[in-house]
Amino acid sequence: MLIKTFSSSVHGISAIKISIEVHITQGIRFFIVGLADNAIRESQQRIESALTNNGFEWPRFRVVINLAPADIRKEGTHFDLPLAIGILAATRQVSDNRLADYLILGELSLDGSVVPVKGVLPMVLLAREEQFKGVIVPVDNRAEASVVDGIEVIAVSDLSGVVSFLNGMPAEAAGKAESWSGSKGGRERYGVDFSEVKGQAAVKRAMLIAAAGSHNLILVGAPGSGKSMMARRLPTIMPPMSLEESIQTTRIYSVSGRVSSENGLIRTRPFRMPHHSSSNIAMIGGGSSPQPGEISLAHNGVLFLDELPEFKRGVLEVMRQPLEDREIHISRAAYRVVYPSDFMLVAAMNPCPCGYYNHPEKECNCGPGMIKQYLSRISGPLLDRIDMHLEVVPVTFRQLSQKEHAEGSAAMREQVIRAREVQYERFKGAGHVSCNAGMGTALRNRHCALDRAGTSMIRLAMERLGFSARAFDSVLKVARTVADLEESEKIHSSHLAEAINYRNLDREGWSG
Repeated sequence: MLIKTFSSSVHGISAIKISIEVHITQGIRFFIVGLADNAIRESQQRIESALTNNGFEWPRFRVVINLAPADIRKEGTHFDLPLAIGILAATRQVSDNRLADYLILGELSLDGSVVPVKGVLPMVLLAREEQFKGVIVPVDNRAEASVVDGIEVIAVSDLSGVVSFLNGMPAEAAGKAESWSGSKGGRERYGVDFSEVKGQAAVKRAMLIAAAGSHNLILVGAPGSGKSMMARRLPTIMPPMSLEESIQTTRIYSVSGRVSSENGLIRTRPFRMPHHSSSNIAMIGGGSSPQPGEISLAHNGVLFLDELPEFKRGVLEVMRQPLEDREIHISRAAYRVVYPSDFMLVAAMNPCPCGYYNHPEKECNCGPGMIKQYLSRISGPLLDRIDMHLEVVPVTFRQLSQKEHAEGSAAMREQVIRAREVQYERFKGAGHVSCNAGMGTALRNRHCALDRAGTSMIRLAMERLGFSARAFDSVLKVARTVADLEESEKIHSSHLAEAINYRNLDREGWSG
């Protein structure tokens, strides 16, 4: 007898429909064909134990299972449940009336319980696109699957429950996730706040501008000057995620198996802080079974690279293309995937090996050659892609001992939201561009026009500081953001001067 069930396979952060054809004939062997990986081939033992432990019979015949289309490699243990249901339907132990209406996902334990799996969100989105009536998922994946509107979600805890539902027993659809209302900001989500930062008004101003326009930022300063502390607080002033951004981010975390069973939708912007010993694959993704890397896990959020010169040069260089294109293309002999990587890069570094070059009080004991060698670990092309360079000066005792309440994240976040709203209106109909940092040449020419005084100022800066064409673009985009924060339609000389001031490393010749 021939039976067909339906499941899905994840490719990148998208999903592909997989038809599972089960054919039972005279014989005694078990075959799985259709480019199945080892996890799928090992499913025979899990399925056989699950069937016998739940009172079902394992067929004493020849079982041939085809995963179609046969030219696409299939990976993952989520095929256990649809394979088991196909075998039961082919041996008439379960009705096949509902099989064509549901996409089935789930790993089986030996006792027949259904174990949660990765990649549920993109597969449920596929089920809706393919016009399935619903999906059958593990109960621990209920919240994640319920994010998708317009499709019935049947959450099951064991094999017997699936069989009962397919045999006609009523089953409650999983309750819908709470209605979307956007993220609520600040301390309650992150546990930190800019009100805790003493002094550093110039750095807070720079971070406000960076968050308002999604500009990349590098902080250079002595140990203990507050670089990491302020970088950790940057997400508290970023605007709330839209529903579209939240679904994009959740898809990435879903295929990585990082979505919690309680909260199906990621509502807060990611903050990723990889260690400087991270490899290329850990940073950009890939591997034998491709997974998103840190730059994709930071999509729609912040990627913070502390102690930037300590990262391997090759790891930093692979980030150059994603910083420009906002996505990463990974090509290997066996696969080619594309992961989104629209993140805000924040980096921190010491100015020299000992950390005290240009320190107002402590003396640097590094020779000129040591400083040059240390700073040359960061290539000029990478540094050129960072819009804002800022030198962080250590806080004095007087500033630390002040009892005055500093401006908090909530007030700063309101300014960022207002500036972003201006940008959303500006870039309507401009494709995927939603903030000033994403402007291409055409948009920059249209929205960053300068008057005569501004043109003279930027020309003089390029001549004296040796700005590249990319640095020229960055200065104009940052100036546009400064103008947006001041609710100005035009870029004035004061806005441009502040943007030029945020190219400290060009001014000091620290590009290596």
